[in-house]
Amino acid sequence: MDFLDEPFPDVGTYEDFHTIDWLREKSRDTDRHRKITSKSKESIWEFIKSLLDAWSGWVVMLLIGLLAGTLAGVIDLAVDWMTDLKEGVCLSAFWYSHEQCCWTSNETTFEDRDKCPLWQKWSELLLSQSEGASAYILNYLMYILWALLFAFLAVSLVRVFAPYACGSGIPEIKTILSGFIIRGYLGKWTLLIKTVTLVLVVSSGLSLGKEGPLVHVACCCGNFFSSLFSKYSKNEGKRREVLSAAAAAGVSVAFGAPIGGVLFSLEEVSYYFPLKTLWRSFFAALVAAFTLRSINPFGNSRLVLFYVEYHTPWYMAELFPFILLGVFGGLWGTLFTRCNIAWCRRRKTTRLGKYPVLEVIVVTAITAIIAYPNPYTRQSTSELISELFNDCGALESSQLCDYINDPNMTRPVDDIPDRPAGVGVYTAMWQLALALIFKIVITIFTFGMKIPSGLFIPSMAVGAMAGRMVGIGVEQLAYHHHDWIIFRNWCRPGADCVTPGLYAMVGAAACLGGVTRMTVSLVVIMFELTGGLEYIVPLMAAAVTSKWVADAFGKEGIYEAHIHLNGYPFLDVKDEFTHRTLATDVMRPRRGEPPLSVLTQDSMTVEDVETLIKETDYNGFPVVVSRDSERLIGFAQRRELILAIKNARQRQEGIVSNSIMYFTEEPPELPANSPHPLKLRRILNLSPFTVTDHTPMETVVDIFRKLGLRQCLVTRSGRLLGIITKKDVLRHMAQMANQDPESIMFN
Repeated sequence: MDFLDEPFPDVGTYEDFHTIDWLREKSRDTDRHRKITSKSKESIWEFIKSLLDAWSGWVVMLLIGLLAGTLAGVIDLAVDWMTDLKEGVCLSAFWYSHEQCCWTSNETTFEDRDKCPLWQKWSELLLSQSEGASAYILNYLMYILWALLFAFLAVSLVRVFAPYACGSGIPEIKTILSGFIIRGYLGKWTLLIKTVTLVLVVSSGLSLGKEGPLVHVACCCGNFFSSLFSKYSKNEGKRREVLSAAAAAGVSVAFGAPIGGVLFSLEEVSYYFPLKTLWRSFFAALVAAFTLRSINPFGNSRLVLFYVEYHTPWYMAELFPFILLGVFGGLWGTLFTRCNIAWCRRRKTTRLGKYPVLEVIVVTAITAIIAYPNPYTRQSTSELISELFNDCGALESSQLCDYINDPNMTRPVDDIPDRPAGVGVYTAMWQLALALIFKIVITIFTFGMKIPSGLFIPSMAVGAMAGRMVGIGVEQLAYHHHDWIIFRNWCRPGADCVTPGLYAMVGAAACLGGVTRMTVSLVVIMFELTGGLEYIVPLMAAAVTSKWVADAFGKEGIYEAHIHLNGYPFLDVKDEFTHRTLATDVMRPRRGEPPLSVLTQDSMTVEDVETLIKETDYNGFPVVVSRDSERLIGFAQRRELILAIKNARQRQEGIVSNSIMYFTEEPPELPANSPHPLKLRRILNLSPFTVTDHTPMETVVDIFRKLGLRQCLVTRSGRLLGIITKKDVLRHMAQMANQDPESIMFN
């Protein structure tokens, strides 16, 4: 009896930091599906089981959507409360944020809507003073202390319980979705710690966002629920389809943009995205958005904080400043990527990397000390973006809306004409300029520390500040020079023609596009985020310009740059390979190297194979007819050989060290007194992917990318010459791009 007819545990699984074999996973799923379909005709019970199996995918999506939406709602509410805790506390119920505290108060007036007796700043509570130098200094100190406490708690939790919970998580998720295995990266501890520390770091006022980490959190939910269903837990290829959909749900709740989430997963994160996954991503994003809307964390019945309504259309002449903002976004994206990667590389290679807690504390202290005096950096970044996006209505109390009003104005409230800027606007411009410089510098040092840190919100803040300043400039130019030829056609005196908030929105899209190199999903996320459906063209113009400008300086976005920095084996679909090399130039063994380690089909003993496994660290071995003929039979994975031999020794009698191992259908002719042979045909891959030695590397790279191969064997006239692994391909590509080939660290 062939003991391998019964499956044994762990067969078909992969070791940590190894790449999965997509073709093998796909064929295993097809076999499983065929078995279920044939069984379903036997009885009612089997038919019900086949229905449950077919529905399990949708059930997993439903669960991911519910959990991701709930976690995002809880994070939003907690961040709101803890951000306000740095400035004061609610006396009626300390768990109320500033806004919730003043909702219930009857003594709040419209002018002083932020002041109510129930909400007390720390100086009022401890010194009974709200104004004056001592009150300011105490509030300043409390702000810094709370920020340091939150940041210290976050970095300590990450260090002790879940080291994988740091960073944004998107580079690693891209790598995992391309078929790499990082055990524990999507585990339950990572999920728990990332959720808690995300609240802490965003509340500490550091220059980072929660959007990228929410994708990681949603993927952890996806991994958790897929482990409950054998269809996904036993098949790494199928599991990655679930994770692609989970990434879509993550963006859906991060921005309240379900369609943008699906497109983000398709454009930016996923490696293999079949049509079925598209529908499931759509469903998961829908459920997640619906759950978040039910929680209503912002209290405005919207999914997002930045919902805006502009009352004026945009004009063709405005495309010029929009494109300029696109250029700014592209330049900022390039600057940020280069500086951040240089700093992260320095952190990896110098002693700086040994003190992650100290680094976080120092950066938090600097951020809090510089941020507090400026009202635009003191408030949370989301509130800042919300204020910058806002249109100046009659009810706005922001400094940005301090225009000089015409006393004879008798226009409807929502259509206020362009007015000359007042003192408040000029003060706000100075403060915004300083805040912009501060944000640009501090974000470079913040992203990549050992805490959860997203990049979407800081990038959008940089763009929104630059955009609002440009918008106010254009508005004042149009007001004072409405007789210029460019303004004459569309900007009459007394008309509301320029909306500075729209410029902030376009600037935010441009900067986010410059850093991440997204285009389609970015525009969709932006108009879902703000509800500005008629402003698609300005957003598209800015997104495309920023991508062109950034691509002119280097093709890599921030996520690809971090993947390369960490040495993950990621074959980017967007990279082009144009060098004229052949498979024979890349395959191993090269000239002067020892010959390829192979197994023969029926002449090696168990001991020979065990010695070969012990002496080498290859992931698998080609199987040939004999060492003389070198004719290829198939490929055996190292892990499965080890498991098969171990199981055979335990479960099959007569298997000893000098038992012959054979991969053929029939056992070889053996002398009468020889020990029992071991048949291992079941673990042999009889259709390994092969290319000839004269195949161009361009084709080989394409095959590795599109089929997700781990390795490919090189033959000539059926004879085995060598092997090309994914690592060899990546090394070769790095060499051709004049980079260090040894930077590809993992298998």
